[in-house]
Amino acid sequence: MSSLRNAINGRAHKERAQPSSRKKFGLLEKHKDYVVRAKAFHKKEETLRKLKEKAAFRNPDEFYFQMIKTRTVDGVHKPEEEARELQSQASESRVTPPSGDIPDLIKRKTAASYRELEARKSRVNQLEKLYMEMSLKKELQKKGRKRKLREDELVCPTSKLVYKWRSERKR
Repeated sequence: MSSLRNAINGRAHKERAQPSSRKKFGLLEKHKDYVVRAKAFHKKEETLRKLKEKAAFRNPDEFYFQMIKTRTVDGVHKPEEEARELQSQASESRVTPPSGDIPDLIKRKTAASYRELEARKSRVNQLEKLYMEMSLKKELQKKGRKRKLREDELVCPTSKLVYKWRSERKR
């Protein structure tokens, strides 16, 4: 009972920061990082142990016809007919692709890269607009006198509000 009473009053101890003299050795692993790493390691260790145990208790006389009718293609079990088809297609395409397919492939790749480029450009424009809006809001929140310009004062009229700041002397 006394241990519970002491635990309530105890303060939370914080971990110390890494000394500056040991910065050259990289980040210091904190206790919480170690706990995560250790749990992941033990979880993997446990699954390996279970798999080894399962393999040890396997019945060597166990047999199903599906065992001889399947093959692995790129590490995935496939029925043998399907596996043969996939392997033959892969070997045909590996030898020499038809000459007519090469320009089509190049066209598809260039079209895809142009689409990606256009998407990136539009994203840049969106981000620039967003940045301008955010910087305007930030400037409006600052101190200093500012006023909205009238339509006759605008140099290039737009649908957005335009503000003008009174010039202040630098201090």
